[in-house]
Amino acid sequence: MLMSLVYRMVDGVLQSDTAEPSKPGPDEVLVEVEASSLNYRDIAIRAGFYPSRSGVIPLSDGAGKIVEVGAAVSDLKAGQQVTSCFYPFWESGPASATNHRATVGCDLDGMLTKFVTLPASAWIPTPKHMSSLEASTLPCAALTAWAALFTRGGLRPGQHVLIQGTGGVAVFAIQLAKAVCAKVTVISSSDEKLARATELGSDFGVNYTEFPEWDKKVIDEVGQEEIDLVIELGGAQTLQKSLNCLKVGGRVSMIGVLSGNEVSMSVSAVLAKWIAIQGITVSHREDFLSMNRFLETQRLRPIIDTVLPLSDAQVAYDELPRGHHFGKLVLDHATG
Repeated sequence: MLMSLVYRMVDGVLQSDTAEPSKPGPDEVLVEVEASSLNYRDIAIRAGFYPSRSGVIPLSDGAGKIVEVGAAVSDLKAGQQVTSCFYPFWESGPASATNHRATVGCDLDGMLTKFVTLPASAWIPTPKHMSSLEASTLPCAALTAWAALFTRGGLRPGQHVLIQGTGGVAVFAIQLAKAVCAKVTVISSSDEKLARATELGSDFGVNYTEFPEWDKKVIDEVGQEEIDLVIELGGAQTLQKSLNCLKVGGRVSMIGVLSGNEVSMSVSAVLAKWIAIQGITVSHREDFLSMNRFLETQRLRPIIDTVLPLSDAQVAYDELPRGHHFGKLVLDHATG
């Protein structure tokens, strides 16, 4: 009998218990979760911003080892290292209401547990060069950055991307953009974090607490017709400045609303500069597999800021919104 520590989200409160994981059905897989990681989406679910199933096991992102596969599962096997997939039913192609119908950690049970049984499509093989601690950071943050830069952003070598912040998505975006020889500008509230971004290859950085009108600083330093793409994580307080920075024909990959959800912006600027604004919410399984092949080829590894034991899940939930981290905050299930 496998008794599993499990956390559930009930009315915005994280509750822990022990339970026996369910035996996998024909199309399901039982996984021992070895690590998980948090995203701002998980904070939003707790706050009720995203409707979720009451009592759901939270967290979309995790990695571990397969314990047992259902009778109809042929592409995965016991003992294999796997990583969770944010959209289990979105195989490829454009987003639709059908393939967006369920996500891990919100509608389906997630990774904040020792063992979990999910559809086989909720798992993909872990990159061979990564540990479970590293791979647990990929499903939401890394894949969102990949889609924002390449799948939807169309970033090419030599182009220039402006990236907001130094959290999970932003740091992955820096790493991925530099891996294809793009130019990178980063804005952050911390000189220390900007220095770390420079170590990852960032070409220019602006401290927006020192320069509240950071868009003017970016234009002065890199040029009016230089920024091809913005990875927009701020929302209300940053979108207009992002539009100001962009060249004619530029693009905004809209990902986050960290500074607010209601945006006031100049529509005429979008029209006059032929700017494309596209919403990004992670991506599909085929994109995830493509990204993992790229990560393996480039030998890229995630930047992990903090590792906590699973038993400190509440600490992790409290720490993430403070924004002190550079990269990802991870839970080690072997020590919790």
